[in-house]
Amino acid sequence: MWFISSCLFLTAQAGDDWQKQETIHLKNIRQVTQDYVRAGEGYFSPDAGKIIFQAEEKGDNPFYQMFVMDMQTGAARRVSPGVGKTTCGYFHPTKDKILFASSHLDPDAKKHYEDEFKARAAEKLAKVRRRYVWDFDVHMEIFESNPDGSGLKRLTDSKGYDAEGSYSADGKQIVFCSNRTGDLELFIMDADGKNARQLTKAPGCYNGGPFFSPDGKRVIFRSDRKKKDHLQLFVINVDGSGEKALTDDENWVFWAPYWHKDNKHIIYTAADHSNPMMRPNYDLYWMNIETGAKTRLTFAPGADVLPVFSPDYTRLMWTSNRDGRSPTQLYMADFAMPASGKR
Repeated sequence: MWFISSCLFLTAQAGDDWQKQETIHLKNIRQVTQDYVRAGEGYFSPDAGKIIFQAEEKGDNPFYQMFVMDMQTGAARRVSPGVGKTTCGYFHPTKDKILFASSHLDPDAKKHYEDEFKARAAEKLAKVRRRYVWDFDVHMEIFESNPDGSGLKRLTDSKGYDAEGSYSADGKQIVFCSNRTGDLELFIMDADGKNARQLTKAPGCYNGGPFFSPDGKRVIFRSDRKKKDHLQLFVINVDGSGEKALTDDENWVFWAPYWHKDNKHIIYTAADHSNPMMRPNYDLYWMNIETGAKTRLTFAPGADVLPVFSPDYTRLMWTSNRDGRSPTQLYMADFAMPASGKR
């Protein structure tokens, strides 16, 4: 899920050596998606042969739909119904299934298209980009399907927003964000949608973007409980105990954390929001959650967000408009772990 308190089109970095800086940890950077108005938030299949991602097709729907791409051929197909909005696709780790959230059951889904196109036209005319805000669509529900989109099955059926789901490593559970209680909290349910239980308890705040640790013991997530829209990173045990803030700087926004296989490092997105006269530059960072040590990984003039590892942790995939002007697309690179993270 995209959740940024300022727009993704950013000011350029000073200097012209940012490519050299990135080669320390990211080798062979290449663009993965091409033929979309915009694309992003991609995740690998368990065998790394496919990726699932959200993208806007050229046509009458200005919102994201879900796609699966074969990494050998580059062929991709839409796997969501094609109506409304989708977000947060994910592969089941042990079964031939995928997960995503969709608003296609909204009876007024198509009525929202015209408003979005009008807003884009006004934005273009005024030459001012809108502030990006995630709308927590009350018609968002979580669905399971086959990787080709067939066999669609609804997993959540509560009043309000249900999205941002991902599986545990054994495929038995799903952690997700829901406002079924009136607040945007994290829940864990069985992979078939049953036995949902609340994980976080932070009334009046957003808690989202959760992922189970590889060992299944903890969940990493983001929350704006310290300052509205200024996300910080948190970790919590799967039984709801041991919640801990990993960042504590209200001048920055931290989000999109994703686990490394060693269960003690994460990769995430962050930007300095301290100067209201400047657009923040979102970049990727690496952190040891035990010591707090951090390493910056990207330095491009544009936004670098939503990083994920390949199943063997040798590659990194993320969403970017590398030049700060182009629409966002998926990128991939070979990943070299920072020296502080090597054993």
